[in-house]
Amino acid sequence: MLRFTASLPFDQRLALYDISGSIVHVQMLETREIITREERDLIIKGLGEIQEEIEEGSFPYALEFEDIHMNIEKRLTDKIGAVGGKLHTARSRNDQVALDMHLYVRDEIGKIEKQLYQLQETMLNLAEKYEGVLIPGYTHLQRAQPLLLAHHLLAYFWMFQRDRERLQGVKKRTDLMPLGAGALSGTGFDIDRAMVARSLGFRELYENSIDAVSDRDYIIEFLSFASILIMHLSRFCEELILWSSTEFSFIELDDAYTTGSSMMPQKKNPDVAELIRGKAGRFYGSLLSILTMMKGLPLAYNKDMQEDKEGLFDTIDNLKEILPLFGEMLQTMSINHKNLEYAVDDDYLCATDLADYLVTRGVAFRDAHHLVGQMIAYCRSRDIRLKDLSSDERKKFHPSLTGDISHLLDPKRVVEARKSRGGTAPEAVKKQLELACEKLRG
Repeated sequence: MLRFTASLPFDQRLALYDISGSIVHVQMLETREIITREERDLIIKGLGEIQEEIEEGSFPYALEFEDIHMNIEKRLTDKIGAVGGKLHTARSRNDQVALDMHLYVRDEIGKIEKQLYQLQETMLNLAEKYEGVLIPGYTHLQRAQPLLLAHHLLAYFWMFQRDRERLQGVKKRTDLMPLGAGALSGTGFDIDRAMVARSLGFRELYENSIDAVSDRDYIIEFLSFASILIMHLSRFCEELILWSSTEFSFIELDDAYTTGSSMMPQKKNPDVAELIRGKAGRFYGSLLSILTMMKGLPLAYNKDMQEDKEGLFDTIDNLKEILPLFGEMLQTMSINHKNLEYAVDDDYLCATDLADYLVTRGVAFRDAHHLVGQMIAYCRSRDIRLKDLSSDERKKFHPSLTGDISHLLDPKRVVEARKSRGGTAPEAVKKQLELACEKLRG
């Protein structure tokens, strides 16, 4: 039963947050004359020694004391005697655990936000590096229209920007101080919650003691953020996997981020990208787990809520490993310019511009769309491209197509024509880059 209910095997990472919260708590108790100055100093000295033991790896963890909080309190009592028991005055494990979790999540959010910011910087650097490179754009995984590679990369920059803004919102709602809520109804001692909040750098207090100990919204929000972010990363990884395949050969991933086959010597497997893609299911599982766990709980604290930690810890650990690794993989990949040029030279990608040209000659777009579709079907049946059609052949489809239409079938000129805001034309992408830089620096 003890092994089943104990959280010590996974909540040890909260130890230093527990100590910092306890130090501020005991300082507050002394200012309110709930304990003496001598008792305060003795408790803080003991907590300092315990912190050193934890940092040095010599702390004697014991499963019989169930969690990290009771382990620290027991060790403190062993060191300084019965006065150690005064540390828990005016608090419950419910608000103590809640405080530790808020401190931990707030701290980790700061680290992850920095990593996400660095990934966005990588995206901007790559967009600038490949500013003039054309790629085929896809819908339904079918070649659609030519694009600038920089434009494609910037699409992910904006996804990551929304992710970072979501994370900032999570941080705001994590920055609430629960200590002083007691088990659920507050405390009869004359405590100063505002002092504790200021000392620990919290923006606001929980104004309802029941809410303070039963709230896990900030964890759910963090896991929601992480799930959306891993979805974006997974989509990107899927494209890297496709682009690095023999069938595409648009890019080559560095050997440091791929593996060979144990049997087939020619293989170069994109294992890092595949594993990041696979992690998405793990992140979603953690989110669904806590949503399901919380949905039927009456107020206030229930033991079920101990299940809020392992999925969160796992997600944070994986995310902090994935973000820098993904950025490094992008920085070291190489572009196969020859294959990209060949793929973009497929002038079927310019079919929309040919239809638009007919519209400028008075043809309704739906009719123009149909005519160009017939031309492409004709070309495919003869295994030729649009530019291979003779003037007489084009005339059969529409008289306006008898002149020189080579400019309509030039992928570079097709890209340059997309000048609308947010488009793929070089001048539009340059403005987008400037806006992205402003957004990131702002």
